[in-house]
Formats: sequence, C-alpha cells, structure tokens
Amino acid sequence: MKKLMILGLLVAATLVGVRTASAHHSFAAEFDRNKPVKLEGVVTKVEWTNPHVWIYFNSKDADGKTVNWGAELGPPHGLQGQGWRRETLKIGDQIVVKGSLAKNGTNRLNASTITLAGTGGRPGQTLDAASSGKETAKDGK
Repeated sequence: MKKLMILGLLVAATLVGVRTASAHHSFAAEFDRNKPVKLEGVVTKVEWTNPHVWIYFNSKDADGKTVNWGAELGPPHGLQGQGWRRETLKIGDQIVVKGSLAKNGTNRLNASTITLAGTGGRPGQTLDAASSGKETAKDGK
C-alpha cells in the first residue's frame, strides 16, 4: 500500500512538471525578432502572474482607430530584479513599448523595453521588460 501511494505521488509530480514545462514557450515559437515595433498607448490592464507578466494598452493605429494590444514581459521575479514593482504601471499610465510582434498577426508583442511617458510615478524612465526578446530594444522603429 505504501509503495502504491509513493508511486501515485511520483506520477502526480511528474504530470505537474510536464504541464508546467509545456505551458512555457520559447520566444521564437510565438514572436518574430525581425518584426520590431514601437507603440505608444495608455495602460488598460496589468496581469502580474507567472510565468510572464502581461500588460494591455490602447494605441492608435495608422487610421486613428484605437486598438488594444497585449505585451508579454518577463517573469515577476525578473522584473523585480530590474526595479519593477506591482505598482510600477497603473491603468491610465501613458507608455511607449518597444518589442517584437507576434508571428500570428494578432495584437500581441514581446516587450523589450517600456518607457513611462508623461504620467505615472517615474515619467520618462525606460525600464527593461526582462523578456527573452530584449535584443529588439535597440532595433525598435
């Protein structure tokens, strides 16, 4: 009975590990380093969760239409190491995001840097997004 219980625990631990590993992805699987982008907008939502922090913001497209974008940042612990806190970005803050567009053409990107524009606690400061696509910070249009 004891062996069966230990075996069951090992199987459960293995399944949890497989699920966690498959939930994470590589940068190249989802984003295109050859499609750098720089967008200005206003924060609409912040999700401070593992394995990546996501921010959502409204930005105007070429026709002046408001488009909501999702930007993937690094993990919470990576952002904290860069000086970020949960309160760094608030809904309504104006930001400039540099990063790489999603390969599938959706309104998503992997952020490399975020500049706090005219609002928020640190206006004008550029923060590293602690993401795997940060090489695009110097390449963004």
